[in-house]
Amino acid sequence: MSKIEIIDQALLLRVAEAGAASPRRRKNYNFHAADTDASHRLLNAIEPDSYIPPHCHGDASKDETILILRGRIGMVLFNPEGVVTSTHVLEACGDKIGINIPHGQFHSLVALEPGSVFFESKAGPYQPLSAQEKASWAPPEGDPEAIAYLMKLKELFVHL
Repeated sequence: MSKIEIIDQALLLRVAEAGAASPRRRKNYNFHAADTDASHRLLNAIEPDSYIPPHCHGDASKDETILILRGRIGMVLFNPEGVVTSTHVLEACGDKIGINIPHGQFHSLVALEPGSVFFESKAGPYQPLSAQEKASWAPPEGDPEAIAYLMKLKELFVHL
């Protein structure tokens, strides 16, 4: 059974600090009890040097909603061939604070400020991305090309 948890600035700071200390430079804080739960709700802390490879969620129940609670995030949307179709700066207390991403939409995001934290919600259960959901045109996490690709994504937001 889930417990009542208050989402306050102290929790956001703890999650941000855990993300900064993580080797991947990001960290989840789950409100759902298990990966098998039907609804996944979590905080996700991300630092500017963390790379999230472009991907989509193919399952029709896996639309994803993201709300920025701390910092700034650059959201990048792609067509299936890897062409950038739109970018959005999402910012806590800004004009754009979140996005709903339909299943099948390729996307990635980059932290534009240290200590950025977003709330994410999508249907469970957790399933690793399939080969079709991973962007074949982008390097996977840990690949030597990933750092250069992350820099390319971040350049989309230099003047925004």
